[in-house]
Amino acid sequence: MELGIVETSSRLMTDFLQKCGGYAVVDGGFATELERHGADLNDPLWSAQCLISSPHLVRKVHLDYLHAGANIIITASYQATIQGFVAKGLSEEEAELLLRRSVEIACEAREIYYDKCTTKGSSDYIESGNISRRPVLVAASIGSYGAYLADGSEYSGKYGDAVSLKSLKDFHRRRLQILAKSGADLIAFETIPNKLEAKAYAELLEEEEMNIPAWFSFNSKDGINVVSGDSILECASIADSCKRVVAVGINCTPPRFIHGLVLSIQKATSKPIVIYPNSGETYNAELKQWVKSSGVVVDEDFVSCIGKWREAGASLFGGCCRTTPNTIRAISRVLSKYP
Repeated sequence: MELGIVETSSRLMTDFLQKCGGYAVVDGGFATELERHGADLNDPLWSAQCLISSPHLVRKVHLDYLHAGANIIITASYQATIQGFVAKGLSEEEAELLLRRSVEIACEAREIYYDKCTTKGSSDYIESGNISRRPVLVAASIGSYGAYLADGSEYSGKYGDAVSLKSLKDFHRRRLQILAKSGADLIAFETIPNKLEAKAYAELLEEEEMNIPAWFSFNSKDGINVVSGDSILECASIADSCKRVVAVGINCTPPRFIHGLVLSIQKATSKPIVIYPNSGETYNAELKQWVKSSGVVVDEDFVSCIGKWREAGASLFGGCCRTTPNTIRAISRVLSKYP
């Protein structure tokens, strides 16, 4: 039974990439788009607040990315934790319902998109029997412990001596259990800032015998290590050793660091590499906003980097904070030109 689950998880990403033509497109920045549509995210729950107040906007952002060409849409659960919802006054049952709802909304968006693909007159119309519809996966997002703290520590990885491997596993366990059975196609462990949390995730996946594949995505601010200073090689090796992890990569990292990080990750794993960098701006935790810094890119710069990242070994490409459907549309177009 165990071997069968692992083999199924491993095949999912391989088969999916084959159906996509060898390369897949991940969606882009979520909070950026929610704010553009009028959402107020000045809240410890950040984009997860919209699961309570504006689920229709969450669905709209998913659809925007699907229309832009995304093969993988990531749920609005990055900062959605049971602990965070309870702190807002919700019950644990209500918190668990919202976690499940984050996946349901993404799945609904996928079905709406597919319906449009078979509706004559739609810009996404595909004639039945002529072209198969684009494969789309729903990835349930799990943000780091630092994201729950809402103090910017997912960009430093400095949790303090009081946070242990056990406490991290206890913190994430119930959320992982819920999302693993929510109907998502995979779990996206995102913006992992240190080796300790990567180890906690890996052990949880094994201990809970999760029948769902996952990817581990780290963040870096120097192109050599993850943000805590832990070696990217050591972090990628932890992901590689976990049988349920089907892809390893980098997110919410300036584009100028991606090429070197992909080359480093390749030394630790032969699993597919997923990259979805941010715009190159820097997050100011005190101001709770993104500020301009050197290396900020525009959509055209993203496109010019795709070939280099692809040649380095990446096979899944998207964007993180401050990227938009226009970014993803540009990525999709350039990838469609590769054989």
